[in-house]
Amino acid sequence: MNTVLFVTIVGVVVIALCGFLGRRRPSADLAEWTVGGRNFGAATMWFLQAGEVFTTFTFLAVAGVAFQGGAAATYAIPYLPIAFIGCYFLVPRIWALGKDRGYLTQADFFADRYRSPRFGRLVAVIGVVFLLPYLQLQITGLGLVVELVTGSKASGNLSMVVSSVLTVAFVLWAGIRGLANAAYLKDFLMLFAMAVLALAVPIHFAGGIGEVFSAVARERPALLEVGSTGTFSRTWWLTSVLVSAIGVGCLTAPHQWPAYLSAKSEKTLRQNFVLLPIYQVVIILPVIVGFVGILALPEGTAGNGVLLKLANVALPDWLTGVIAVAAAASAMIPAGSLCMGISSLVARNIVTVRSERTRMRINHVVVVLAVGLSLGLALARPDLLANLLLLTFSGLAQLAPALLAAIGKRRLIGLPAAVAGLVTGVATLIWLTFGQIDLHGFNAGVGALVVNVAVTAVVELVTRGKKVTDIKEVSA
Repeated sequence: MNTVLFVTIVGVVVIALCGFLGRRRPSADLAEWTVGGRNFGAATMWFLQAGEVFTTFTFLAVAGVAFQGGAAATYAIPYLPIAFIGCYFLVPRIWALGKDRGYLTQADFFADRYRSPRFGRLVAVIGVVFLLPYLQLQITGLGLVVELVTGSKASGNLSMVVSSVLTVAFVLWAGIRGLANAAYLKDFLMLFAMAVLALAVPIHFAGGIGEVFSAVARERPALLEVGSTGTFSRTWWLTSVLVSAIGVGCLTAPHQWPAYLSAKSEKTLRQNFVLLPIYQVVIILPVIVGFVGILALPEGTAGNGVLLKLANVALPDWLTGVIAVAAAASAMIPAGSLCMGISSLVARNIVTVRSERTRMRINHVVVVLAVGLSLGLALARPDLLANLLLLTFSGLAQLAPALLAAIGKRRLIGLPAAVAGLVTGVATLIWLTFGQIDLHGFNAGVGALVVNVAVTAVVELVTRGKKVTDIKEVSA
């Protein structure tokens, strides 16, 4: 076993061990396993929320987009700070409702606010469907990391299997407390790795960061601005920022709800949303590495492999192993969070049982099935990581109109409008995505969201008009 693979395997085991040590006592019910008693303080919430937001995408896909599209990769920088503005106002309201009404999942909110368990079930199904690509992204990314640093596809596949098994094990054992415990190590490793890469790679290949951009300006100046046409056009940039910001800022990602609901107070949440945008500076670092790739690698190089190919050349084996461990951590912790989001939706909202013990068994079985399915897809159908992330955000963004309409004291739309808009939006997205409709750079999620809002408005107007007519007939 070479040095890089040895360090990587040891690191993956240490990450899982941190997750195992997060458990204080056996979880008696789904509430304890999912939201941990709703008493997490500011420090724990910081690492838990950052652990869910900064993922394999941060490591691999951002550098890949920078390599292929230059400045277009900067779309990943502004969307989270914009989203956190929405979170600052909306999440404390969700937390208060959740504490008062006993929410454990996103679907609980929809079922309660629209007074329809069936609508909650529909939302849960949509959440599961669109979280699976995101879970596949984490597993695919981890395998790609090991494959690139070892030069062996078999090693990458083995690492995917081992890390998936370990993630399932510590999530089942410790629940959200395990994720929080492992997130401390994950964030430290990620910050260290990014800092090392952003310094060592430019120095090795070009003499420094300034020299990298000077050379790009001389040799390929078009990549220093977002183009008006092509795959990564200005339209793609703007609509990708928009759909991603809506996805996070309007709380449409179900796997993030357990973390929100586990906070001990509204103040804790607001403090984090003020400080978390600072963390977004980390995204600039893989963008820099991607620009180094423009100078150092052939144009046909796969975008997702740019960062680690450069690290392999610029760093000694043991340090490359540490970088691989950091990338593995950035996959395992979000993967664990996604497992929890999927399994709790199924056990709480899709499959209805009375026994808490049976509910926990269903929950645990779904964790295993979700990871198994995603692992199978990762082995059989790996895809461009940024596309998988945007598919998740685009699908879940269709929940935004119904969520925003119900988050206030008074619900703004009725159940028929909410259902019609959501179903139409999701159907439109599926048609645009899998029908391979050419939108000239326009993100399919934004197009589907426009249709969603229009249908919601029309159905609500028709429904209200019918009610007014019925009232007049009864009065007459």
